Amino acid sequence: MAQTPAPGPTGSSGPGPGRGSGTPPHPLDNPARASLTGPHAHFAERRGRILRYRPDVTPWLALPDEPDAQDWADVAALAGPGASVTLTAFREPPPADWEIVFQAEGVQLVDDALDAAPDPEALLLGPADVPEMLDLVERTRPGPFLPRTVELGTYLGIRRSGVLVAMAGERLHPPGWTEISGVCTDGSVRGQGLATRLVRAVAHGIRERGETPFLHAAASNTSAIRLYESIGFTLRRRTAFLSALVPESADRLADARTRDRGTGSLEQVGR
Repeated sequence: MAQTPAPGPTGSSGPGPGRGSGTPPHPLDNPARASLTGPHAHFAERRGRILRYRPDVTPWLALPDEPDAQDWADVAALAGPGASVTLTAFREPPPADWEIVFQAEGVQLVDDALDAAPDPEALLLGPADVPEMLDLVERTRPGPFLPRTVELGTYLGIRRSGVLVAMAGERLHPPGWTEISGVCTDGSVRGQGLATRLVRAVAHGIRERGETPFLHAAASNTSAIRLYESIGFTLRRRTAFLSALVPESADRLADARTRDRGTGSLEQVGR
């Protein structure tokens, strides 16, 4: 099993205790940003200090730890007027003219004593399986899953009578860590432990790479949290999820700021 770094304070929701003290931030404090500046850099679209996954891969967008007005202007320019922007591990409110459409408390759990093991019934899923995966997600609603989400890492599934009825896979990939996500089971086979088996199988593959599994869950989903804790995950920190709409007027503001900066390039790094 990969060695799990010491967790931050359980009640923390912002960046870890090292911010401002010279200590590097923990990769899981801003996991989307750590992924997009690390192992998932090839999926990244960038404007200024803003990073996001390509829109057909996953909706997560990554802000710096302390975003300013220019960062929000870059978010608007990158996403476009009226677009929905999805953030994780972020509690600060967006600008006043942004409409919040979803906001929820969450938890981040890390592998502490998980009994990870391959599963003989688990099948490797790939691009050819995406239509079935999307159909299963539509029925079970485990969270965002898009046509290219399968490219983020290993996805495993279980079929019954040729039909995909359960799956789990990998999403965010901060250095040294891999998030288990997309865990879902069709209602016809719930209660058979298929999701637990797939989580253990995905975790086994993560550990084989010398990395540590982690996952997120809605704080309100107490039954799922109890299940994850019962199989060896432990709470690292409390977090939050937020989706907000870019104002329709943002294109004009972004254009003005771009003229002032002299470039509209998505490849611009920093400022």
